[in-house]
Amino acid sequence: MAKVTAQLVKQLRDMTGVGMMDAKKALVAVDGDMDAAVDHLRETGGAKAAKKADRIAAEGLAGVYVNGNIGSITEINSETDFVSKNVQFQKLVKDVTEAVAAGNPETVEDVKALKAGDGTVATELLAAVTKIGEKIELRRFSRVEKTDADAFGAYIHMGGRIAVLVVLEGTNDEEAARDVAMHIAASNPKYVSSDQVSQEEIDHETKVLTEQALNEGKPANIVEKMITGRMNKYLAEISLVDQPFVKDPDQTVGKYIESKGAVIKSFVRFEVGEGIEKREENFAEEVMNQVKK
Repeated sequence: MAKVTAQLVKQLRDMTGVGMMDAKKALVAVDGDMDAAVDHLRETGGAKAAKKADRIAAEGLAGVYVNGNIGSITEINSETDFVSKNVQFQKLVKDVTEAVAAGNPETVEDVKALKAGDGTVATELLAAVTKIGEKIELRRFSRVEKTDADAFGAYIHMGGRIAVLVVLEGTNDEEAARDVAMHIAASNPKYVSSDQVSQEEIDHETKVLTEQALNEGKPANIVEKMITGRMNKYLAEISLVDQPFVKDPDQTVGKYIESKGAVIKSFVRFEVGEGIEKREENFAEEVMNQVKK
């Protein structure tokens, strides 16, 4: 049996970030083989991750990256917002976002197979779970390409709480593109323009607006005009080009972009945790339960 020295333990700790006793146990289990010890920790880390599978990961960071004519945007979730301040987690988000740009993945599983850090995205995620001790998962991503005649606008808000990637077609004005990205972060449009809104969504909103007008006791001949006005207002609120530009509310985003000789081709906006039902936790109760164990 190989001797497990303090130097070996330290080396394994530096490589994996686990505690001293976990590093020593792993080395003992594999008779001092460093590579096998790393695999052993990843395997046990996987076991820990499986135990965390029922937890809700609704915090974390969104990342955005641009390299030439390729841009990428990701959201990686954790259980608590404290993790977003963790240097390893921040690097993980950066590495995964860059890996998405370098590869051409179609699914989350494709992303996990990409090279990142010292291994793949999957092993880097697992290593983060092992060290940080929380459920950590890649929730979503997007990879966008443009031409030399277009401009990317990339913007990170609140240190990674919101990330935006927009493409302006027909201009190289990156400053204008970034201004639009900042607007998108603040105003949260759903579509570039109202013609992208599905008939199903229009029908649903019309039904809601009709019920509202009737419940207000308005005469039937007034209801139709009210619905038309309110629908136009609704479409303007969710359509990027019709929103008042945050840097100059006297003009719409569409008019601002038109003045630059450009059009908005597409945008992606990720806000961490949006759409995830967060579980309310009683922190004091949780601590007491841990003490009793």
